[in-house]
Amino acid sequence: MSLRVVFMGTPEFAVPSLSEILATGYEVVRVYTQPPRRAGRGKSLTKSPVHQFADIMGIPVETPESFRKPFVIDALEDIDADVACVVAYGQILPKRALAATRYGCLNLHGSELPRWRGAAPVQRAIMAGDTQTAAQIMQMGAGLDTGPILLSEIIPITGEDNAASLSERMSRIGAGLWPRALAALERGALTPSEQVGEPTYAAKIDKAEARLDWAKPAQELEYQIRGLSPFPGAWCELPGRKNMERVKIHLAQVEDGDGEPGTTLDDELLIATGKGALRLLRLQPAGKSTMDAADYLRGRPVSAGTKLDSRLA
Repeated sequence: MSLRVVFMGTPEFAVPSLSEILATGYEVVRVYTQPPRRAGRGKSLTKSPVHQFADIMGIPVETPESFRKPFVIDALEDIDADVACVVAYGQILPKRALAATRYGCLNLHGSELPRWRGAAPVQRAIMAGDTQTAAQIMQMGAGLDTGPILLSEIIPITGEDNAASLSERMSRIGAGLWPRALAALERGALTPSEQVGEPTYAAKIDKAEARLDWAKPAQELEYQIRGLSPFPGAWCELPGRKNMERVKIHLAQVEDGDGEPGTTLDDELLIATGKGALRLLRLQPAGKSTMDAADYLRGRPVSAGTKLDSRLA
């Protein structure tokens, strides 16, 4: 295990990859992660999950605000590392940074490229109704997720998956690719494969996309709910204890039903849509914990024939 590795990552998604690289015996000489951010009720400065794990493991950590500053890349070059392993780092690396280690930067991406290049591949795959995705290690280049694929593991998307469950599974599967990739890199046995097919782009999730539009088909709304759960959470307006209230929907199922879109078809939150109907199963009122529909209705009954507000925000 002679490779000197730099690891770049920030969220919890990246921690299993760093852990797996270390467990396999590779020397991680430096970790790069996003700077501490204010979080929680007290708004105290909080280190990223990767930063916290690196501290536990005794690895030096760098938290530059931007790689656009030449001295940041100077410092990376001075490390004299063989390779940079990148997992959800959260910064764009300029060309000079991509070439700052002997074998450049390898990136773990969460889709079957070139489908879903960009920031939110897990959410977009579920929202589009895809039945499979992939964890892929690719050679980073100047374009947005355009580099050649080095290793790939197909991941089925089930009807029970939401963004959280698929991300967790992808995080573990992707982490398992790193020892194989680094071992092959040492042997000179990595075989790049160019991406084939028409690219699609996984733009960052916009808050405006989270509101449910009852004029859409029920199946499309169900995909939207799973793709946005638990965060930011797809939402609609339902009758509250006094007025209409914004409620996040974390689980729903498609059923038969016909009626004016946005109208309740029974007393148990079966909502007519543009095609079919959608039964709401798990809800989260503002400031409350997630609850079953029956618990919600116990304090806020919604009778059949109620018209929900489906206007755009």
